[in-house]
Amino acid sequence: MDELIADLLQETWLPLPVIAWRLLLATLLGALVGYERERRARPAGLRTHILVCIAAATAAVLTIEIAHLSAFQTDGIRIDPIRLIEAVTAGVAFLAAGMIVFARGHVHGLTTGAGMWLAGSIGLACGLGFWQVAVIATLLAVIVLTVMRVVEGRLLGKDRRTQRRDRQDAKK
Repeated sequence: MDELIADLLQETWLPLPVIAWRLLLATLLGALVGYERERRARPAGLRTHILVCIAAATAAVLTIEIAHLSAFQTDGIRIDPIRLIEAVTAGVAFLAAGMIVFARGHVHGLTTGAGMWLAGSIGLACGLGFWQVAVIATLLAVIVLTVMRVVEGRLLGKDRRTQRRDRQDAKK
């Protein structure tokens, strides 16, 4: 019975408040990236980006925890943290690919797919404790998703009404 209780109350290498902070930060930063997609009424919006970010952060925290488990401290077992990045990238790529659609000669969903991929990277950074990288990446994403839309419109000579009309035509 003591073994069962000990197994249920697995001690973590990282203090629990640190784990909670990393997951909370991933939630907040994922929300910032997803907000713009939600505002634009894209299929993968706020909740999707948050969940991708939390999932990646959780995988990163678990990788740190697994690397410090005594069961994995033997010479016969090798842990490669790069596999974590590959696994998260593959999983997010699967989701993002589902967002990309080619219809009537136009590609839709590329920005949303790229945002999901970025949310996964931000989550990894949060989970691994590189919050500075995560915050900078999030700020850059918000700038690209908001400011660049205005710059694009001006460079292409389109105003918001023309862009809106183009999107409505694409949906038909």
